[in-house]
Amino acid sequence: MIGACDPLASPRPLGPLLDLAPRLGREARTALTGTLTGSSRSDEVYDCLLADLSAYPSLLVVEDIHWADEATMDLLRYLARRLPNVPALVLATYRDDEIGRTHGLTALLGTLAGYPWVYRHDLAPLSREAVARLATGRTVDTEQLYRLSAGNPFIVAEILAAPADPIPATVREAVAGRLAGLSGAARSVVDVLAVLGTRVPLPLLAGILPAPEEALDEAVACGIVRTHGQVTEFRHELTRLAVLEAVPAASRLRVHRQVLAAMRSGPVAAEDLPLLADHADGAGDPAAVLEYAPAAAVRAAALGAHREAAGQYARALRYADRLPPERHISLLEGHFQACLLSSQLDEGIASCRTAVGLRRALGDRLREGDDLRWLSGWLWPAGRAAEARQTGLEAVRILEGLAPGGELARAYLNLCQLACYAHEGVAVVAAYAEKAIAAAERSGDAGVVVQARFHAAAARLLSEGHGWEDCEQAVSDARARDLSPDTGSMALVMCGLAALRREGARSTAAVSRAETYCLDRGLPAYLLCARAWGGWGLLHRGLWPQAADVSGKVLSHPGSPPVARTLALTVLGLVRARQGRPEVWPLLDQAAGLVDPECLLDTGLGWEAPIEAAWLAGDHEQVQADGRRGLAALANRSHPWLSGPLACWIRRAGGEPPPVPAAGPYALELAGDWAGAAARWDGLGCPYDAALARLSGDAPALRQALAAFEALGARPAVARTRSLMRVRGVRPIRRGPRPATRANPYRLTNREMDVLKLLDEGLSDAEIAARLYISPKTAGHHVGAVLTKLNVHTRHEAARRLHHPERE
Repeated sequence: MIGACDPLASPRPLGPLLDLAPRLGREARTALTGTLTGSSRSDEVYDCLLADLSAYPSLLVVEDIHWADEATMDLLRYLARRLPNVPALVLATYRDDEIGRTHGLTALLGTLAGYPWVYRHDLAPLSREAVARLATGRTVDTEQLYRLSAGNPFIVAEILAAPADPIPATVREAVAGRLAGLSGAARSVVDVLAVLGTRVPLPLLAGILPAPEEALDEAVACGIVRTHGQVTEFRHELTRLAVLEAVPAASRLRVHRQVLAAMRSGPVAAEDLPLLADHADGAGDPAAVLEYAPAAAVRAAALGAHREAAGQYARALRYADRLPPERHISLLEGHFQACLLSSQLDEGIASCRTAVGLRRALGDRLREGDDLRWLSGWLWPAGRAAEARQTGLEAVRILEGLAPGGELARAYLNLCQLACYAHEGVAVVAAYAEKAIAAAERSGDAGVVVQARFHAAAARLLSEGHGWEDCEQAVSDARARDLSPDTGSMALVMCGLAALRREGARSTAAVSRAETYCLDRGLPAYLLCARAWGGWGLLHRGLWPQAADVSGKVLSHPGSPPVARTLALTVLGLVRARQGRPEVWPLLDQAAGLVDPECLLDTGLGWEAPIEAAWLAGDHEQVQADGRRGLAALANRSHPWLSGPLACWIRRAGGEPPPVPAAGPYALELAGDWAGAAARWDGLGCPYDAALARLSGDAPALRQALAAFEALGARPAVARTRSLMRVRGVRPIRRGPRPATRANPYRLTNREMDVLKLLDEGLSDAEIAARLYISPKTAGHHVGAVLTKLNVHTRHEAARRLHHPERE
């Protein structure tokens, strides 16, 4: 039986009982009518309802009792005292942010708290993870969404429904509804609190409004704001913004000026600098903004809050035209550094270009060269590799003409990094590394020394196959010296190294380490690139739904650098191609359009992915043509993990590739040792690549490849393998799924159903492997196949399908 209270100016007497009247017995209905007409007492209807609840096991739900009338509250008191003697459960719901100390419900709750058979269940706000999950597939900053909503499900849902509107209309209306019943004094308190900011000390509020205590209590009871000790705050930041939007401009200006004067009248604490800058801006006081905003930015950057630092620098730059050129440039330099570290690349690069021009106009060659180095370093993740190299060379040319110092060391290091990313060879990278180390040792820059050694080792690893331990040691040294963001940069590169070398275990460990470090240090650009490389590593391991899920989250983040977006789009395109799903080429074309050809060549993905997609589509001419173009573009580079796969694709398409450097498994396949290549791929944890190598093998190898492709859900590869088996006369060929698989609504095999049931128990791959007496790697492949066939992204979603097949 379900009844509800309504938000009426005069609540319906016994409104919930009126809702459920048709479910009541005849005596209860008669008593209810008599109570409402005044012909009988209310306790008669209470007795009759209790008799109905005693007749058979019952659930009585009373919704929104914060809007209940006195008679309904008395009914709940009556029932609560007698519940131990009846086979009934009474469930009453209310919003605790809508009741204050004087609300009628408060007394009822106090009474109920004394009964040991009464239980209170608080619904916690959504967690960060829950908010991020709800936002999956949408281009929204999930951290900002969580900050604005404080996990309130209504606000989260409304923002996601209207992402282009800073304050959704429904939220405005909900806030207006809460405010409508406030007195004028309470509304003034709420307006002033909205202007003051997020957390307002009560003494500050009392300094602006005379005797605000009673009005503040009313605002708290309304559910708009809450108090913690001597601090008052809005329950949700978006609520504050909605209130602030409705405050007249003249009132906002007056309050900002009052607060600014009050806060400046005494000592200024460092933690008050952001508030002072905000109120100075609101008060229209440029001098105060230029006093407090840069100081707040410096403090935020020191704390690793680079996004906040960028915002404060941007605030100061609005008034920078009244500053001397040197101070103006200093603000620009602080702004672009904070922007770049907080993944606001476009804004950061724009400020950096402006700073370079102003330094050049002043004739300050040292700072011009250093700013060019900054610009070069961030053009690469922005997808402009060719411009990054030219800018980096220009920075070195300028700085080499001056006295050597730390700026030159960093400029050499930048060229060392770019040469490593572009696979220009061990000798070139080592030469820049030596110059960087020599200059850094003179200037005492330990970060440059560690990074130079790291990138020299990385170049050896990519070209010659050894150097991983040296890279690990460099990262450990940087962490021990607390060299940030150098550590974050190297941790990110380790993710790329592992992914490019197809090393699944190392990729997982590297991404986990980079995520932890970048989250702790507030380095979102590095974090998003690390996750993008992580998606590439999952793809190689055959975990395609997980790879697509990670890539989708990278794409949904508005701060993802172009390189990260290119990686993510490429992974999504390949997952679709391998699964035989549509809309492959739009994703790959979009990926190629985000960055310049040099950057595509550096990552290798822009060449290999379209070639594989063409092979899966049976276009061998396109495979060979694109493969040869790719090898021609790589002619002056040394990266066997890029040239090797292109040569193999040419060979798989029936062509004869030119001799090129090829990494381990690719070299074995090109030499005709398909068994050795497949074994190497198995050792690296790459089932799809192992199956591709076995296509050149004998009948058992073809059957093994077919089984692997089927387990992965690689429909185009399954079709190609079957065709190849027919051509070679390999028999027998299994004609589609077994009867048990065909009977399954999701086409799961018996073994995959076993795995799905164990997923429902929450088991890991290792635990599934132990239960089914298989290897963890095989268990992982089965889990990936289950997720693919169910068309879900997570193990939890797969488990839900076991109980709710109708939701397919």
